[in-house]
Amino acid sequence: MSTEGPSDLNKKIDTLTRLLAIVLVNGKRQRDQIRLLSLAGMSPSEMAGLLGTTPNTVNVALSALRKEKRLNLKSEGNDDA
Repeated sequence: MSTEGPSDLNKKIDTLTRLLAIVLVNGKRQRDQIRLLSLAGMSPSEMAGLLGTTPNTVNVALSALRKEKRLNLKSEGNDDA
């Protein structure tokens, strides 16, 4: 029988999450990596740690992605963005 407590299980879950995130973004451009990790619910700090960059770099990329999305919605005729 295992004597692992909740914190041990949380560490294992965190490790598995990070490994899955690495597999998900492997081989993609940094901006695409950030988009995917954001969709997966990771914070800018978590993404930065995983990608080996700074939270500021991640925030700049997220801002650019949001702006791009707004422009795409506007060009499609949806001015609600």
